[in-house]
Parts: sequence; structure tokens; C-alpha cells
Amino acid sequence: MKQAVFVAALAAMICTNPAFANAELAKSKKCLDCHAASKEGESPSFRSIAKLYKGTEKAEARMAEKIKKGGAEHWGPNVMPPAEVRGVKVSDDEAKQLARWILSHY
Repeated sequence: MKQAVFVAALAAMICTNPAFANAELAKSKKCLDCHAASKEGESPSFRSIAKLYKGTEKAEARMAEKIKKGGAEHWGPNVMPPAEVRGVKVSDDEAKQLARWILSHY
């Protein structure tokens, strides 16, 4: 019985905390190779990205597209190449999960 309660609590925590649920996905898709949660570097932090997109129309969908196709218009000369060029395959569902996770940083 105690084990069932623990599993249910853990499942609830994962489902309601997108940052916890997707940190491993971000690592597996090489997002953390260039981006950090809040530290700026050559690539913008997840916090800066979330701040830019949060509250904009279709933020999750726009970010998911950037995750798959790459982009650069907001960050000066730095360019994020498409996922396939970065050597990873990102499904539409994974891109949406990553977008939600990034948006949770702001």
C-alpha cells in the first residue's frame, strides 16, 4: 500500500512539474550542450528564452518549431542550427515538451 501511494505521489509530481519531467529530455537532445538554465553564455539561457516568449501568441508552438528547425533572429549573430544538423532527432511531441519546459523557467 505504501509503495502504491509513493508511486501515485511521484507520478503527480512529474505531471505537474514540467521542469522535473523534461530535464533529462533536454539533456538527451543536446539542449544543455549550449544552453543553461539562467547563466548567459554564447547561447541564451532558458530563462532569457522563456522571458522573450512567455505570454506571446502561440509561444509553445513557435518555440517547438525553433527547437526543430533552428533560428537566430532574437540573439544577434548566434545561430541555433536545426536539430538534425545538431545530430539529434526531435519529434513534434518532444519539441512541445521541451518548449513547455523552457517556458517554465520564467
